[in-house]
Formats: sequence, structure tokens, C-alpha cells
Amino acid sequence: MRVGRLTWGVKQSFRQYVEMSGGTVTVGGGAARDEDGGFVLAALPGFDLALDDAGRPTGCGRFAGEVGFEAHGGMLRVSLVELGVETGANGLVLTCADGAGKDRRVEIARLDSDAITVEPDGAVSIPAKITLDGMMILGDHYPPGTVLDPVRLAGS
Repeated sequence: MRVGRLTWGVKQSFRQYVEMSGGTVTVGGGAARDEDGGFVLAALPGFDLALDDAGRPTGCGRFAGEVGFEAHGGMLRVSLVELGVETGANGLVLTCADGAGKDRRVEIARLDSDAITVEPDGAVSIPAKITLDGMMILGDHYPPGTVLDPVRLAGS
């Protein structure tokens, strides 16, 4: 099944912290929030990310949209642009564009392909842990290896 949608909440406690401190969580470029507060992004054309019969992702996908967090008068500012899921030398990873040009990608989380849960609708939920680059992007709040919200991949 070709992956058509990515849902990810980053980290529930991080979203709550930003909102409870008077900050804002914003979405744009096609991203939306779901009923649980997570973020839903549609697949961009031209990529081959798919789920095999066991629910394991294969290939590479990019997803349209931007998620932003801002708090403390702008001292906390995080922007996640064009999330992606890739399989490669480092295993299964969640990436995002680094900078406005979107030409450089950084790995923000490692995804545990051995702990995938296949949901009744065929979507998969994959546990995620933050990387060093992810720690830097989220403002140095969580050390590498911290558990993040799972990544959910679904068909169109």
C-alpha cells in the first residue's frame, strides 16, 4: 500500500508545555491538527514510500506542511517543515527539511521498525526516539533516545 498520510504529535508533553505557557502551535502548507492534537500531513507526489504486507515501510516519502511552536516571547521557536520517512543506512528515520531551501534534510527521530503495530485499517504506528539533530531542533529539551509520540503512516 502506498503511504498517503503521516500523523505525528511530536511529543504530547511538549505540545502541552507550549500551549500551557501561553505559546502557540501552528500548522500551515497543508498540515492540519487531528482530534488528539497531533499533526496530519499528506504525501507529496514523486516519492515511493509504501507499506509491505507486514506493515514495514519501504522507500522514501515526503509530506506537505509545516508545524510551528512558539513560546516565551519567541525564545522558544521550532519549525518542522516537510517531514519525511526514509529507509536507508541508518534504518528507518523521520526527517525534516533544514532551512527555507528544503535542500538539506536532518534526521529528527529514529523509528523502531521492529515494534510496528498494524492497525485494523491497515495503517501502522511506529515508535520514535529523538536523535541528536532532533534534540537541537526542539530546543535542547530532550536528550537523544527520548521517546517521542509514535509516527502513524496510512494510505490515501
